[in-house]
Amino acid sequence: MVPSEENQLVPKEDMLWRCRQSIFDEMKKKFSQIESAADEPRVLCIIQDTTNSKTVNERITLNLPASTPIKRLFEDVATKVGYINGTFDLIWGNGINVANTEPLDQSSDKSVVNAGFESGKKNFLHLTDKDGEQPQIALEESGGADGHNPDRFIGPLPREGSVGCSSDYASQNYSYSSILSKSETGYVGLVNQAMTCYLNSLLQTLFMTPEFRNALYKWEFEESEEDPVTSIPYQLQRLFVLLQTSKKRAIETTDVTRSFGWDSSEAWQQHDVQELCRVMFDALEQKWKQTEQADLINQLYQGKLKDYVRCLECGYESWRIDTYLDIPLVIRPYGSSQAFASVEEALHAFIQPEILDGPNQYFCERCKKKCDARKGLRFLHFPYLLTLQLKRFDFDYTTMHRIKLNDRMTFPEELDMGSFIDIEDESPQTESCTDSGAENEGSCHSDQMSNDFSNDDGVDEGICLESNSTVERISKAANEKNSLLYELFSVMVHSGSAAGGHYYACIKSFSDDQWYSFNDQHVSKITHEDIKKTYGGTSGSRGYYSSAFASSTNAYMLIYRMKDTMRNAKFLEVNEYPEHIKKLVEKEKELEEQEKRQREIERNTCKIKLFCMHPVKQIMMENKLEVHKDKTLKEAVEIAYKIIDLEEAVPLNCCRLVKYDEFHDYLERSYEGEEETPMGILLGGVKSTYMFDLLLETRRPDQAFQCYKPGEVMVKVHVVDLRQETVAPPISVRAYLNQTVTEFKHLISKAIHLPAETMRVVLERCYNDLRLLSVANKTLKAEGFFRSNKVFIESSESQDRQLAFPDSQLWKLLDRHANTIRLYVSLPEQSPGTQIRRTVFQKASGDSGNLDEICKRVKGSLGNMKSVEAILEESTEKLKTLSLQQQQQEGDNGDSSKSTEASDFEHIESPSNEIDSSTSTENRELENQIQVSDPDNFQSEERSDSDLNNDRSTSSVDSDILSSSHSSDTLCNVDNAPMPLANGLDSHSITSSRRSKANEGKKETWDTAEEDSGTDSEYDESGKSRGETQYMYFKAEPYIAEEGAGEGQKWLLIHVDKRITLSAFKQHLEPFVGVPSSQFKVFRVCASNQEFESVRLNETLSSFSDDNKITIRLGRALKKGEYRVKVYQLLVNDPEPCKFLLDSVFAKGMTVRQSKEELLPQLREQCGLDLTIDRFRLRKKTWKNPGTVFLDYHVYEEDINISSNWEVFLEILDGAEKMKSMSQLAVLSRRWRPSEMKLDPFQEVVLESSSVDELKEKLGEISGISLENIEFAKGRGTFPCEISVLEIHQDLDWNPKVSTLNVWPLYICDDGAVIFYRDKTEEVVELTEEQRNELMKKESSRLQKTGHRVTYSPRKEKALKIYLDGAPNKDLTQD
Repeated sequence: MVPSEENQLVPKEDMLWRCRQSIFDEMKKKFSQIESAADEPRVLCIIQDTTNSKTVNERITLNLPASTPIKRLFEDVATKVGYINGTFDLIWGNGINVANTEPLDQSSDKSVVNAGFESGKKNFLHLTDKDGEQPQIALEESGGADGHNPDRFIGPLPREGSVGCSSDYASQNYSYSSILSKSETGYVGLVNQAMTCYLNSLLQTLFMTPEFRNALYKWEFEESEEDPVTSIPYQLQRLFVLLQTSKKRAIETTDVTRSFGWDSSEAWQQHDVQELCRVMFDALEQKWKQTEQADLINQLYQGKLKDYVRCLECGYESWRIDTYLDIPLVIRPYGSSQAFASVEEALHAFIQPEILDGPNQYFCERCKKKCDARKGLRFLHFPYLLTLQLKRFDFDYTTMHRIKLNDRMTFPEELDMGSFIDIEDESPQTESCTDSGAENEGSCHSDQMSNDFSNDDGVDEGICLESNSTVERISKAANEKNSLLYELFSVMVHSGSAAGGHYYACIKSFSDDQWYSFNDQHVSKITHEDIKKTYGGTSGSRGYYSSAFASSTNAYMLIYRMKDTMRNAKFLEVNEYPEHIKKLVEKEKELEEQEKRQREIERNTCKIKLFCMHPVKQIMMENKLEVHKDKTLKEAVEIAYKIIDLEEAVPLNCCRLVKYDEFHDYLERSYEGEEETPMGILLGGVKSTYMFDLLLETRRPDQAFQCYKPGEVMVKVHVVDLRQETVAPPISVRAYLNQTVTEFKHLISKAIHLPAETMRVVLERCYNDLRLLSVANKTLKAEGFFRSNKVFIESSESQDRQLAFPDSQLWKLLDRHANTIRLYVSLPEQSPGTQIRRTVFQKASGDSGNLDEICKRVKGSLGNMKSVEAILEESTEKLKTLSLQQQQQEGDNGDSSKSTEASDFEHIESPSNEIDSSTSTENRELENQIQVSDPDNFQSEERSDSDLNNDRSTSSVDSDILSSSHSSDTLCNVDNAPMPLANGLDSHSITSSRRSKANEGKKETWDTAEEDSGTDSEYDESGKSRGETQYMYFKAEPYIAEEGAGEGQKWLLIHVDKRITLSAFKQHLEPFVGVPSSQFKVFRVCASNQEFESVRLNETLSSFSDDNKITIRLGRALKKGEYRVKVYQLLVNDPEPCKFLLDSVFAKGMTVRQSKEELLPQLREQCGLDLTIDRFRLRKKTWKNPGTVFLDYHVYEEDINISSNWEVFLEILDGAEKMKSMSQLAVLSRRWRPSEMKLDPFQEVVLESSSVDELKEKLGEISGISLENIEFAKGRGTFPCEISVLEIHQDLDWNPKVSTLNVWPLYICDDGAVIFYRDKTEEVVELTEEQRNELMKKESSRLQKTGHRVTYSPRKEKALKIYLDGAPNKDLTQD
């Protein structure tokens, strides 16, 4: 029965209704679940990844319903972190279960709440290794809905951390572990050493060429004839075998580049892939001489073409034959804004002839006259493997820079070259082969043939050029033309600009006709659409610069293979390998397996810091323990025992490994009963870094090891003896944080056998933070104990217990102990002058000259600190008495330059034993009139002793002691009486004006910081020594230095409170040095033996630490407001224009003229320069460049910024000073004479303004050149702006179009600029080649001596070379 139409509709409607109802019910169910989930309590889980599987450990947060099972928690964590579920553990990180170190049960169906999670709170979990194995990273599933393979990658690799990439390319995750597994494509990538992507692209192309690979395999390496390291063919063989058989994802190319003779620096040089191809083929041809492969490159890659010129009148043709390995195709014709659309179009343009007419006519040998001619190229023979280079790199003559042409150029997958080959000559009269004079642009071997070439029988390359049988020749050529069909199999792509970029290769496999992208380590499948993306170009037209807006990723080299079933080869099968290749395959497999095993061992090796307190040497030794994770703790102890080398110190059974925290010096736990436990479990898995260390603990045979539990804390206990005033070395005690102070005292009492009842316990929580533990029932945790602690114990029954702790002797002793440092002080050598000076000082102070006696006198008897204080007070009083006597003598004599102290010092130290009488009384008194600013606002000078190690400044007695100024009194003793000065002003007016300016407010400039600079005085305003204000601990004793520390040099071992000021420290050293503290300097010796002078007298020694070394040098120390200045002589016309003269001292507020007056005697005595004050000037020195000329009335720190380590130029004048005002400008001019190829000496030109016209007028006056013929240019680089005479005429920017000197491109705003000038009518002399070479050698020698470059040019690209002997020749003449 056939149902009616109505009966057919009812069931359909019923079915639809049921579907709707089921969907509605499902949605209702979901909504109810959502509502119930919203009402359900939530559990916040924070999971920290503590494994070493990833470079960066993640921290994830999950907000889960309270009913979520533990099993689901693991799944969510695995998805979120990216690990395979079941390869990791989760353990508690906080909360009530923190003590539970057992991992959560991954298969449990318990809800998170039932498992101990707390709702409404943060639940911290640690993701750890499972059974000592690192978690496995989950790989992305291949494929997708669109069939896209995520492993596919075309284009440059995105940088790590990049936000996104081009839509043309698919990014992929990459880590080091991906190198260890082979690509799914079955092909192996190559590791990019740094910038060797161009090499990788070419190597992969050659590997995927069957004919080349098979021929390379047939070549056999003879180890007896050549070193395998330098054999290029052998290393290529090894590389190809690895590419074919390796199980890695990518392999290294370092062995290949090493055979090229390259070092690691070559990896950072990017080269052109076409250039590499040519150079490598040349190297292979050289290596393959006299072998079967000698002509392999030519057989595969070489073609021939004819370069001809044909007369259009008589038909006569001259020609030559050229060979080529690749055909360079122009992307865009010169001067054109339109690029060729395809490779075929570019090939047609390549062979398109040009007409030589007009002035370019060709001289025809037959016509014996110049005639119109046709010049062009004809292909005679195409190679089996055709290489096309797309010339995308060009030179823009507008900007004078290299550019890359990114225009679109298509290329076919099958290329018919039959239309481009020359079948027959156009005329039988082409008999002459001459050099047409037209070189083919591009990369062609030019084999120029002789005129009798037509008679050479060896020219046949598939097209016969002889006319023996025209029919036979044409027939043969026609057959070849019909067979010239090529298929594309390699596209080498460049992505980037002309300055640099990235290469990769798209290669078609002849095995399966599948295209692959070989992008360094990554090999992936690609499609024909991906190949089309390498055409380049963009839509629209933007004129000549259109390629600047196009895609920078495009094809650069194309390789085609001729389709010939007779010649097309397949890759050799394994059974077809030659015997030597089979052996090589086995050898490489074994090496790879060995490397894999070693890598597996490394991956399972725990590497952790190992410490040990050597039982004999008593020093903490540090090493690294490397132990396999499966080794037991007992075996690890044996390994550590051998590493520390304790065989002769202690038996093995007296050693054990414990968990140790080096930072806190804390023993965390011991491993009792776990001797057979694997180290991987004890250490929590294999990690690159651990949060703890291991300590190899030792004991005596009669001792027993103490048990260290995880909850314990380490306490170092120092016993204090108030009677002897000593603090004993520490004893380690373990305690619990929940112990009370009383319980802790009893614990210590058992360890050190002192009564707990009278025990005082002092905790040092941090530096200088001492706390007496006086509350008996307070816990150690409440008192501030942590993992590692230091306490001091005193248990005597003295009255000191009754005093408040801050007033007690115990506090003072501990305070001293905490702040006392140990210093090693080197005293000055015993020179004759020094000995006399010390004798004078010691007689005045009543001290003996014997160092041991001085130490005994200062130290006094043990335990009697009053004797030390008394001696210090006595020494201070004598110093003050000596100072008063000197002042009285100065007042009686009326001439401070001849005071007792000064005369003693100066007569002794001066080389001539004479005092310069030129130092006037006015100048000596003037220095005492210089006012200093507020003593609370100053910034002292710190000077590196490395500067002192120059020339005269290295003597133990500093040359500053010879200065007749600032040598006896401090600058703080200011006389308010006005003093007449040489310039008509008085000192009071100067200081008053400076004071009034200071009171107006600090300058809103960078000079503000310098305004308060200076060095502190050793005395405060009341004249009282700052060392007297507070007594600080100081103890000195003789010390015998190590060998090599300097013979005849005496050392002191000093224990001193580091809160003492430098001023007081120096006063304590006076008895040992033998001179007042103002007459010696303190230098701190750093680890590199560099010395830095300490000059801030009011600062403490808090920056010093134990065992620091200090050197004492004689010489007047800087006082407040003084700066040490290095003076150099400026010699503008000398080969070395900068010459060090001496060190001097300039003071704040001093005028330039005053500093010049003080320099005069020093220059005469130390440098032999007898000058008058108007015969020289001072000027700014910046590196080696002369700068601003300082005028006599300029004041330091007011007009001239002065700072520590300051340097100035001293310039001797030929005549009177021309610089009178700051508005003037002094430049150094030098004339260039092109007709003589030489430069005249420097001449100074002083300008009243920055006008170019005035400069030309001045230059015209000194040279006699008319103004309209003067051309000038600014010098480049550091003074004296040296430049080769072969380059100066064209390299400098002559005659800039400016009207003033202080604008671009000159920017001459300060004195000292170098100006070259010339007469533009003067022609450059013509030099012969011999004269030019001779002059070049002279200039090169001259400029190298002065330290300047021979040329002024940007960095040149390094030429690509392959060295056949495996190492480059050291040719100093090459770049």
